[in-house]
Amino acid sequence: MTSLLKGCTPWPEEFVDRYWAAGHWRGTTLDSLLRDWALEYGPRTALVHGDTRITYANLNRSVNRMAAAFRMRGLRPGQRVVVQLPNVPERVITVFALMRAGVVPVLCALSHREPQVPEIVRITQAIGYVGPATHQGFDHMAMAESIAAQWPFLRRVFTLEEPGASSPYGGLTTDPSGCQYSSLGSLDSPPGPALALSADQVALFLLSGDVSEAPRIVPRTHNDYAYQARAAAESVSLTAQDVYLAALPPDGPVAFGGPGIVGALSAGATVVLVDGPEPAACLALIERERVTVAAVPALGVGTWLDVLPAVQAELRDLRLVQVVGVDLSPESAGRLGVELGCRLQRVVDLPEGLLLLTRPDDPRRTVLHTHGRALSPDDEIRVVDAEGTEVPDGEPGELLVRGPYAVRGYYRAPDQNARSFTGQGHFRTGVLAARNADGTLVLVGGAFPPTRP
Repeated sequence: MTSLLKGCTPWPEEFVDRYWAAGHWRGTTLDSLLRDWALEYGPRTALVHGDTRITYANLNRSVNRMAAAFRMRGLRPGQRVVVQLPNVPERVITVFALMRAGVVPVLCALSHREPQVPEIVRITQAIGYVGPATHQGFDHMAMAESIAAQWPFLRRVFTLEEPGASSPYGGLTTDPSGCQYSSLGSLDSPPGPALALSADQVALFLLSGDVSEAPRIVPRTHNDYAYQARAAAESVSLTAQDVYLAALPPDGPVAFGGPGIVGALSAGATVVLVDGPEPAACLALIERERVTVAAVPALGVGTWLDVLPAVQAELRDLRLVQVVGVDLSPESAGRLGVELGCRLQRVVDLPEGLLLLTRPDDPRRTVLHTHGRALSPDDEIRVVDAEGTEVPDGEPGELLVRGPYAVRGYYRAPDQNARSFTGQGHFRTGVLAARNADGTLVLVGGAFPPTRP
């Protein structure tokens, strides 16, 4: 049985054995994988953001030194830290550094404010917060100070400054309540011996639910998340010759691991970080960086279609665009593929672990009219009625899943778990779907009434 944090639901032993035997779980932590990638791809460019270019070797070195600094500041294995940063290299470095220090990052969207962030801190009992001083007019540090005054376990705040800005936290500042403030740029210490970490431990927390709902905390282990990212990278044949444009909100499952940043780095590819999904900026980067694979949100496709005719960008290297989300009409999908001159991959992601994808070699009809198939051959998909009985192919029902990267429960949420997971461990997605005879799924819209616990 996996050694998860207290408050997490483990996989039963028989499933643990099954996923190990299938080769899905390989026993290497995400931060150790980064060490391996640095050895294999050292001088190659790992991250690009604006004029900043970071090699695999320098990325690993920065992670090492920040992890040592986190430990010097008193962070200990198993503790939690909320990470609320834009899509910049510091975010990648921070997440890997926390994992290397044995600390669990809680990946939080920049759009979350009060009351969501204080509640996330409360549920996870986060001892730290990492965020920008201000972002798009919002004062994140003022929010962090308010949370620290409310919850006495939050005692470390690290701030990302805008380029060229002076930081009031250049060194180390302690407020009257005892909360310490410092800048991310000051976290630079000589690394000590590597910690002995286990891949069956929680690597990171994702968040589920929209801003109108109480946050649900999703624990993802090193084993299951590394498998998801690797399998997603294999599904689009990523190699070291690829350049991956990351234009999704950075807290999402695909942005970081579907294949996202982790999957692209696992293949030795270059990741181009972009501040937002605005098509003109993305198209300019696709041309400049000779991007081969891009990930964009489905909700923005209409804007892309409006902008494309007016943008003169050379896209000859672009071979695949991942369109992430449910809301994409067949007409829009078809137009986007034609105007970009590349293949499309439909992707639907859930933080709890289900990843649906079309494959690059799927027939055009499958790409335009379905949401694809589950990522793993060991994803166990059910489509059921309100009584929990399987419905025939073609009929709508609630989509249920369990598998090697689908969690068995939320963190510290027994009542929610009773509603959201069956006694056999299937996650009740609440999504209305129909399954085709070939195993592809169509998400038909609307939420399914909760099935009985």
